[in-house]
Amino acid sequence: MSTPTKPSIVFVHGLWADGSCFSKVIPTLQKEGHEVIAVQNTLESLEGDVDAVSRALARVSAPAILVGHSWGGFVITAAGTDDRVAGLVYIAALAPDAGETGETLIGKFDAPPAFAHLEVEDGRIWLGRAGVADFCGDLSAQEQQLVWATQGAPHDDLLAVSKTDAPAWRSKPSWYILATGDRTVNPELQRFQADRMGATTVEADSSHVVMLSHPDTVLASIRAAVQAVQTA
Repeated sequence: MSTPTKPSIVFVHGLWADGSCFSKVIPTLQKEGHEVIAVQNTLESLEGDVDAVSRALARVSAPAILVGHSWGGFVITAAGTDDRVAGLVYIAALAPDAGETGETLIGKFDAPPAFAHLEVEDGRIWLGRAGVADFCGDLSAQEQQLVWATQGAPHDDLLAVSKTDAPAWRSKPSWYILATGDRTVNPELQRFQADRMGATTVEADSSHVVMLSHPDTVLASIRAAVQAVQTA
């Protein structure tokens, strides 16, 4: 088996999702010669999800690009200090600075509409059916129902207690895809984070699930990160 000559791509999903949310971009990247893995987060704790990323990095060749959506951005911010990681791509994501929790970040701006439709049961937070339109309203009705059916429910204190002391975006090149129509992560928060990081930023007229509604935009940012890593 030949040694890969292109950076690997490791996808990290967010809340109310699983690794299948990257299904529209993975095949193209594989055809372009990348090793690709989509992490399956437990959404139990930040430490557990960082461990899942570390295990995925061990399964692909370095250097790797971490791509995090939503909560996945929080995870790659903590996991991206790994020496095997060459760059970070954020998709409508949380990108904390040292000591910030998810609640701290979200609280900087108005609460997004989707948060009115969260349901707590048995220590987990679920996205209710009424919140699907706020989460992925620019998908077809059939796709929206698939997103709802495959959601992963986070532990109810995940956003309240998780924090990192060494945000990877301070030492690794970063790209940010800002979803201007997002009703799950406030677009103003996204812009604040992207500006703070000094990330290479593109905007998409999209709901929260940019990788499903605008996969070409996500592919373009990943390709830009790949090119930068290869020419560094």
